[in-house]
Amino acid sequence: MDHCGIDLGMRESQVAILTEASEMIEGRVRTDRQHLQEFFRPYAPMKILLEAGTESEWVARCIEEMGHEVIVADPNYAPMYAQRSRRVKTDRRDAQALAVACRVGAFRPVHRTSDERRHVRALLAARDALVRSRVKMAVLIRSLVRREGIRIPGGNPKRLRDRMVKVVVPSDIQGEIAPLLAMIEPLNVQIAALEKEITTFTQNDQGTRLLMSCPQVGPITAAAFVACIDTPSRFRDAHQVEAYLGLVPREWSSGEIQRKGPITKAGNSRTRWLLVEVGCGVMRHANPDTLALRSWATRIAQRRGARTARVALARRLAGILWAMWRDNASYNPASLGKTQRIQKVA
Repeated sequence: MDHCGIDLGMRESQVAILTEASEMIEGRVRTDRQHLQEFFRPYAPMKILLEAGTESEWVARCIEEMGHEVIVADPNYAPMYAQRSRRVKTDRRDAQALAVACRVGAFRPVHRTSDERRHVRALLAARDALVRSRVKMAVLIRSLVRREGIRIPGGNPKRLRDRMVKVVVPSDIQGEIAPLLAMIEPLNVQIAALEKEITTFTQNDQGTRLLMSCPQVGPITAAAFVACIDTPSRFRDAHQVEAYLGLVPREWSSGEIQRKGPITKAGNSRTRWLLVEVGCGVMRHANPDTLALRSWATRIAQRRGARTARVALARRLAGILWAMWRDNASYNPASLGKTQRIQKVA
C-alpha cells in the first residue's frame, strides 16, 4: 500500500506520496473538494496522514469518500517530523516527513469529534461571539455616559436599556449611544435563539442531564463539556481529562531540579473558562451540596490565594463531571472524596 502525507494550507496543499517502491511522488493541489477529488481519484486506496487543523475534518471526509484511509494526527507529536531538518522548514519537507511518518507509524492520531458534538461546539462558539459583542457595547455605552458624570447601574447587559430608564441622559449623549443601543436588542434575540437550541440539546442528551445535577453547572457548561470530551471512554482517568482541558500545571524538570508554573491552557479555552466560572460560583455561594468542595478550595485559598484555589477547584470539577458521565451517575455530595465518589443512577 502506498503512503501519503498532506501539508494542508488554506488555499493550496502540498502532497507527497511514498510508493511501495520507495518512490516519492509530489504535487500541489488547491484546497477545495473538486481539486482534491480530481487529484486522489486516480490512485488506488492508500493510507494518508494529515495534521489536525481547521481544514482537516472536511478534507479527511472528502478523501475517505474515494476509498482512502485517512488519519488525522496531532501536530504537537515531535517524532512525526523526525525526518525533517530543524533548520529548514518548507511545505515540501513537511509533506515528505508526513509521508514517511505514515509509513513507519510515527504519529499520534487525534480524536475526531462526532457530527452532533461538532454542531454543538459551533453553536457555543456563535453564542460566545454574540455575548462578547453585547458586553463590549454595554461597556462602551456606560463609559460614554460616565464622561458626563452619569452612572448606569450595573447588571446584565441584556437589560441595559431597562436600567437606562432610571437615569437622565443629555440629548447629545443619546445621539452618541443610540446606534449601540439599537444593536443590543437584535443581539438579545439571536443569543436567545442559540440558547434555546443548546437547551434543547441538553434536554435530549443523557450526559448533559447528568452533569446538570451538579450545583452551578447549567446548560451552557454541560453542553460545552460534553461537546469537548465527546466520548468519556477515550480517557483513562480524571487526570487525563484535566490535562486535556489544560488545567494541570506546566513543568520544567530535570535531574534534581523541579519547576512548576501556571496551567498549560491546552485544549478548549471555552470549556476551561466555564469550569473556572463554575468554581467561582461554588466558592461564592453557600450550598450544602458543595460544602466539601468549598472547604477544600478554601484551604487552598488560605495557602495559595483565591485565584489558584478557583483553578484548582475547576480542575477537580472536571474530574468529577467526567466520572459522573462515565459511570452514568448523578452528583452525590455525600460520596465526594471517597472511593465511590458518585452514586449510580438506577
